[in-house]
Amino acid sequence: MTNPRQMKLGAFIMGVGHHIAAWLHPSVDPRDLVSLDHYVRIAQAAEAARFDALFFADNVAAPPLSPLSAQAAPVYYLEPLMLLGALVPATERIGLVATVSATYLPPYHLARKFATLDHISGGRAGWNCVTSGSDAEARNFGLDAQIGHAERYERAAEYIHVVKALWDSWDDEALQFDQPGRRFFDPAKVRAINHDGRHFRVRGPLQAGRPIQGHPVIAQAGSSADGIALAAATAELVFTAQQSLDEAVAFANTVRERAVAAGRGREDVLVMPGLMPFVADTQEEAQRLHDDLQALVDPRIAIGLASAMMGADLGQYPLDGPVPDLPPTEGWQSRQKLFFDLAHAEGLTIRELAVRVAVARGHKVVIGTATQIANEMEAWFRAGAADGFNIMPPTLPYGLNDFARLVVPELQRRGLFRTEYEGDTLRANLGLARPAGHTS
Repeated sequence: MTNPRQMKLGAFIMGVGHHIAAWLHPSVDPRDLVSLDHYVRIAQAAEAARFDALFFADNVAAPPLSPLSAQAAPVYYLEPLMLLGALVPATERIGLVATVSATYLPPYHLARKFATLDHISGGRAGWNCVTSGSDAEARNFGLDAQIGHAERYERAAEYIHVVKALWDSWDDEALQFDQPGRRFFDPAKVRAINHDGRHFRVRGPLQAGRPIQGHPVIAQAGSSADGIALAAATAELVFTAQQSLDEAVAFANTVRERAVAAGRGREDVLVMPGLMPFVADTQEEAQRLHDDLQALVDPRIAIGLASAMMGADLGQYPLDGPVPDLPPTEGWQSRQKLFFDLAHAEGLTIRELAVRVAVARGHKVVIGTATQIANEMEAWFRAGAADGFNIMPPTLPYGLNDFARLVVPELQRRGLFRTEYEGDTLRANLGLARPAGHTS
């Protein structure tokens, strides 16, 4: 008998919460941003609730420095790979997914770092591949401006090819550990990759043996045309921001169809939209959680965030006027389109759009009881809009704890989410096949 399909859940962890004003909420200790104990407690709570993975986003530039920026918590404060390494001994089964840019870190470094994380975690590593979308990041690496959107994705495709080849440069059985025979590894089962491409030259082999999962799970979050093409060809998890069920279904089907066209199966790619839940025992309590956080938002910071994500200074336009039609930039093109479409569809002013952006940066927000939130998740899951969700707690730790306490049991009661982990590796729990290694 075939097991029923169940949804996957990622715990998308961002400092002390995803809401822009989370650090100001009285339930939050802002010092937790730099506390390892804080992240250990979060990781253990997510694992106790049987989440598939912890997910840490990242970029590689500080926000512009100003008296106003000093009022916002620096959400990308800690380097995620080092943080996940510190969480390995505090956890046993939950996956550990970190964002690292394919634009600024050489592929050999990345392949080695994630192979190491996979080995020391027992096969729980995942890499969210991004291409970096801001000039501020470019200026930290000797460039005057970011590389063009199309070229960034072209580089990323070659980058992923190199990383996979490095992971495969050792056969699974290459390590011998033969003390009597004085044979630590079989040199016939290790090889250089000798990659010489347009963007990268890498000889190899990797210093580390083949990762426990074969390849750490690869995730991507680009929803532009270039991002979808890369995700369909290479990603196993696709993180995305979607507002409506119909749009989410269309996006998921596009990714799956493109995956098939690239020679993969529809089931080889799991689509996981971001979801910010405000959950409580009653609808009124949940709404109050949302409203209390919104009351803490400085409109100037909201306008700044929306401007940064849309690649234009919205403050130069009348704030109570319509969102202007602006050309796409070389930055976050899919998110820019989402915001413009949302503003035009609902007739939002710049001020109204900025307030919406401040909540979840374009991700779906749900407010209600456990039953109401589970209903929404089930509708998206059964319609094919999502294989699961990347849960974005508005505040931490309580936003995650409330979801685990209230919503997870409701999903389990409906048979939509596991009660125990299926395996020991991230791949096993996600239901993803282990990639075959090198064949001579």
